[in-house]
Amino acid sequence: MGKRIAIITARGGSKRIPGKNIRPFCGKPILNYSIEAALESGLFDTVMVSTDSQEIAKLAQEAGADMPFMRSREAAGDYATTAQVLLEVLEAYQERQESFAAFCCLYPTAPFVTPEKLKRAFALLEESGADGVVPVVRYSFPPQRAFVIREGRTVMRYPEHAASRSQDLEPYYHDCGQFYCMRTERFLQKKQIFTDHILSIEMPETEVQDIDNETDWELAELKYRLMRKEMRETGD
Repeated sequence: MGKRIAIITARGGSKRIPGKNIRPFCGKPILNYSIEAALESGLFDTVMVSTDSQEIAKLAQEAGADMPFMRSREAAGDYATTAQVLLEVLEAYQERQESFAAFCCLYPTAPFVTPEKLKRAFALLEESGADGVVPVVRYSFPPQRAFVIREGRTVMRYPEHAASRSQDLEPYYHDCGQFYCMRTERFLQKKQIFTDHILSIEMPETEVQDIDNETDWELAELKYRLMRKEMRETGD
């Protein structure tokens, strides 16, 4: 497939959980988990962190990641998209006469990512010819049986499924918010992560957790400890 790069997106600002990207998680900065998973996978020619924070940059280098340049102010704003950050990084490398056939965008608060999951995603990307691979998790309850509240009344959003059995409904999935593996050329053409040809690998709900508040953080630590316990018991 050619050269690969892991891009870990870790800006300094975090309003809901201050210092979120470098806060200790089960004994070490949460950012370190993404860096270590990328390095230990052996998949990447370069593992770099895109950040606007000198503190994060220092920690990233200590953990073994590259820090060839800082993120721009435009790509560090509250409304900057992940795609915008990735474009900035890839174009900066191109200016340095360095290009990559594929990349992995890794979020800095994704302790559930393991080298094995990254290898699985890249194997699927390579063998399928898809534009990208994203980890997904199934909704725990069928959205087709959702309720909405209208004028104070609770009603079914999809009344046609009022008598449907849950096991008969099509499963729905959502993005885990952990990583994206993509072919660089296709991403640069479309300038977006979700193109027409994206495949997925399914993750268990016990290994997925959005971290937006203190309760989320505590749940993530509980799930992480459970995952590590299961990995030790199965020898993975």
